[in-house]
Amino acid sequence: MTALQIRPMSLDDLRLAVDWAAAEGWNPGHEDADAFHAVDPDGFLMGWVGDTPVTAISVVRHSESFGFLGFYLCVPDDRGKGYGIATWRAGIAHLGNRLVGLDGVPAQEANYQSSGFALAHYTKRYAGGIDGKAHPNCRPATSADMPKLLQMDSDISVTNRSAYLSAWLSQTETRQTFVHDQGGEIQAFGTIRTCREGHKIGPLFAPDKEIALGLINAIVAAVDADEVMIDIPDPNGPAIELAGSLGMVPVFSCARMYRGEPLVRQIASVFGETTFELG
Repeated sequence: MTALQIRPMSLDDLRLAVDWAAAEGWNPGHEDADAFHAVDPDGFLMGWVGDTPVTAISVVRHSESFGFLGFYLCVPDDRGKGYGIATWRAGIAHLGNRLVGLDGVPAQEANYQSSGFALAHYTKRYAGGIDGKAHPNCRPATSADMPKLLQMDSDISVTNRSAYLSAWLSQTETRQTFVHDQGGEIQAFGTIRTCREGHKIGPLFAPDKEIALGLINAIVAAVDADEVMIDIPDPNGPAIELAGSLGMVPVFSCARMYRGEPLVRQIASVFGETTFELG
């Protein structure tokens, strides 16, 4: 194997890795790289052979105790040369003794298990066209809402993801966050972003199906989305029922796996995961 040099990605490197992900059919958002890189600039590694980038992995440290692995990629022409596994090992070492989560394609489950990961549940991407409509209790999120939204995420995710969500929930040209506000009390929130194809909603956190429905409708109406995708954990039956009632169908599946004691999240409130890449 020609010597592989592994080092942290620059923002431009990460944008290249996002393009690789798009070529693999992952359909990233237009501004994903910027939000991702802001979370943990040292948590994105790229493998180089000479001046040529050939591998990528994200090993973002959300906190001192939890990290998330994603963007595990090798360019097609350089597969089977040992570059991928070398990059994997460097990424795992970067996370140290943290609990580590990942969302991997089911075909790779056995490989992840050999590295100490165990299945927690499956998550399916549901897609379809939705005729949105405004809702009197739903509005765009403001900076004043951020402390409440970060606390809600911490309660539901049972870990500190404040750096991630602070970047992700910010309003940009292609990514907008909305809240369900009942008499001054925020009960739910969701983010929609423009992707290479269609729009993805995530996170979508709500206490029940009725509030989640109102928020989905309001989000879709506000941005005039056409095809919409939501990544729903299998254990949340009401969320799956809601997707079916909206005419959405499963188009893709990932296995949520953990190395270490799995997070016992409030999955009943997770009507849509944030992303497959950073959790």
